[in-house]
Amino acid sequence: MSPIPTAGAPAKTIEFWFEFGSNYSYLSVMRIEDEAARRGVKVVWKPFLLGPIFRSFGWETSPFVLQKAKGDYVWRDMARLCRKYGLIWRQPSVFPRTAVLALRVALVGAEKPWMNEFCQRIMRLNFALDQDIGSEAAVKDVLRQLGLPADAVVAEAQSEANKLRLREQTEAAQARGIFGAPMFFVGDEMFWGNDRLDDALDFAAGSP
Repeated sequence: MSPIPTAGAPAKTIEFWFEFGSNYSYLSVMRIEDEAARRGVKVVWKPFLLGPIFRSFGWETSPFVLQKAKGDYVWRDMARLCRKYGLIWRQPSVFPRTAVLALRVALVGAEKPWMNEFCQRIMRLNFALDQDIGSEAAVKDVLRQLGLPADAVVAEAQSEANKLRLREQTEAAQARGIFGAPMFFVGDEMFWGNDRLDDALDFAAGSP
């Protein structure tokens, strides 16, 4: 399915579609802002839920769980890539972890200056420290570490309007033809996977 072009997308902009339960999204979250800044590219953060998309394919969980051989490969691949990027890696004891609240908070913070650091800290909890990222306590603790009013941010994230926004963003991901995470768009050009991050950023940097 071809992605729907983004009307009027500004030059040198990349859309970053990600999920906190996605291991390859971990790699991209930890490096995208620095790599984008080197190229003069603006990152547009697009948190969404992978679960509904997987279920539309008839999958009840990640294909890395459904296909043991693929899962075994992925964990070795993650260890290699984390060594390459200088990231801490601990295979999560629960995979994929549900992080609906964290995604709702990310939607609130998508255009705020704390977005990058919030996302990195949530990802570290999951893939470096093997800790729960689905609880309100975990999310509020990260917000407090950033000096933010945790109760107020979570209240906004849990509002009916914001819950609807996350559902709509997930539906938009499906409409764009997104089938996994991370996914990057530069205008109507789609790039899938952490291994295409640099290609996507180079493409964005070369946009007129």
